[in-house]
Amino acid sequence: MFVFCIESSHARGMGHLFRSLTLATELRSRGHSVLFLANDHPNSLRIIRERGFDVALYDLASVTGWENGFIEPDASSSVWINDRLNTQRSHSEAIKHLGAKLVTFDDRGDGAELADINICALLFEKTEGLRGKDVRLGVEYMILNPEIAAYRRIRQSLASILVTLGGADTYGVTVRVAKWLTSKSFPVTIVTGPSFQHMAELEGVVATAAPGRFKLLNQVPSLAAEMHGHDLAITGGGVTPFEACAAGLPCVVIANEPFEIPVGRALEELGAAFFAGHHSAFDLGILEKAIPIKSMSETAMAKVDLGGVGRVADLLERLAA
Repeated sequence: MFVFCIESSHARGMGHLFRSLTLATELRSRGHSVLFLANDHPNSLRIIRERGFDVALYDLASVTGWENGFIEPDASSSVWINDRLNTQRSHSEAIKHLGAKLVTFDDRGDGAELADINICALLFEKTEGLRGKDVRLGVEYMILNPEIAAYRRIRQSLASILVTLGGADTYGVTVRVAKWLTSKSFPVTIVTGPSFQHMAELEGVVATAAPGRFKLLNQVPSLAAEMHGHDLAITGGGVTPFEACAAGLPCVVIANEPFEIPVGRALEELGAAFFAGHHSAFDLGILEKAIPIKSMSETAMAKVDLGGVGRVADLLERLAA
């Protein structure tokens, strides 16, 4: 049994949810049982159920003391997967006391020390002090949507821009990006997610632009398929820019949170993206210059592969054995 404990909301964002769903789908395809535990966020609960997974609620305010109801009596082959960032030690101790294995993601909490595996594919600075019995660093452990494999291509020139800033876009960065782009000549498609709460403001900005300049899409059936039609993406600093790069789509990264700043810088160092700064003071001036789209596209596809979900699933299977 694999138990995914996630936090997903407008404030937290939905990246943890979608990463866990991708990994859970891979484990289910290998014949394993999966249970989701999630905070009370209706959009997230709906998405989990639509993907065919069982989900139970837990109380975000309760650090520990509730875990035993979700672990099978013979817990030796159970794996508890925390995708909530910083795990507190008392919670980790509760999981270990139940006899389950513990896996965490990008975890800098004091509970990470007790994790059997701490997978840190999104951490690019101050990694020396990361804790866990087995700490896995590197882009090769990035969990990306395998559907992207059908939509990979080398871009040749800049003809269309995609703006996709997460399932929630907590700070309404999409609106400010749209304002900046209203005076530019590129066709722009903006994709918003299931917890986007700034639609009226965004529609007001788009209404001031020339007809046909913007295309607004909400909750597209497949972001991978939508990415295929564009030559550059403006994204946040989570998993999305890596999915874009795996598809051969260069990015301009805007950090929504401080911990996303090193992600943007790392992708820029790879040669697959430009980093536009933190959302409080981003700079899209790079779009006013000649962008080497083809070479960036080739680099992106070469540096970011789609094997991460399989590598992580292999680690989890060995842990559960």
